[in-house]
Amino acid sequence: MSNVVITTVIAIVILLFLAGVRIVRPTHRGLIEFLGKYRRFALPGFHWIIPGIEKMYQVNITEKMINAEPQEIITNDNLNAKVDAQVYFKINNDEDSVKNSQYNVNSIEYQIVNLARTTLRNIIGTMTLKSANSERGKINKELHGTLLEETKSWGIQIIRTELKEIDPPKDVQETMNKIVKAENEKIAAVDFATAAETKADGEKRAEIRRAEGIKQGAILKAEGEAQAIALVNEAAEKYFIGNAQILRKIQAMETSLKDNAKIVVPTGADLVNVLGEMAGVIPLKEKS
Repeated sequence: MSNVVITTVIAIVILLFLAGVRIVRPTHRGLIEFLGKYRRFALPGFHWIIPGIEKMYQVNITEKMINAEPQEIITNDNLNAKVDAQVYFKINNDEDSVKNSQYNVNSIEYQIVNLARTTLRNIIGTMTLKSANSERGKINKELHGTLLEETKSWGIQIIRTELKEIDPPKDVQETMNKIVKAENEKIAAVDFATAAETKADGEKRAEIRRAEGIKQGAILKAEGEAQAIALVNEAAEKYFIGNAQILRKIQAMETSLKDNAKIVVPTGADLVNVLGEMAGVIPLKEKS
């Protein structure tokens, strides 16, 4: 009989021990209460509590993301904008922060969502729809600062906030799309006109350079001809003094011969004498 009692007692002890075993993961921290009163803090690892008398509450301390849920907000220019945002937060891993997250605020995620929605209405309600879309960074910064200030006693850290969307009414969105399209077409037209102007300017400069080249060539040609004429005049002065008329006839004959002109030779005349007469030179006399 005594063996049965001993066995029963051992079994009860083992069951009580197993019932009180608690394992805390690295992603959690534990709060152990004794008859409803906070008693001690549980770090990751093995813990044992008195079954039925003590109770452990495990708290996740990893980063979490909660959606502030879409809501309609009236902007300062009386337009209904659909706004949605996300909030990233985590509970600090020290004992006081974990205690505050459980004992200072009820349903922490629900509280963050409602605080974020209220803060967004206050911020965007003072802005026009256009400024709200263009100043998302400013809205995120103000939302983040307000949440940090309001949750200081909750033992949490607001890591960041992000606006998911700020959507205007459908008709306003269509109008904005048309404006953006018109602006893009205007920019494209300006770019095309600038390119055409640049091309025309380049062609104009090329024409000017070609004209300058032709002009320079004509000048050089004229200078060459002037130099040739000067040399001819110099030769005429030196070798044909008083015979300028003869020199002119020689030049005329040279030009005629160069242009393949035909020369009629009279019957019984010598070609040499004919050429001489054309050049103003006394013909050769025939030998008797």
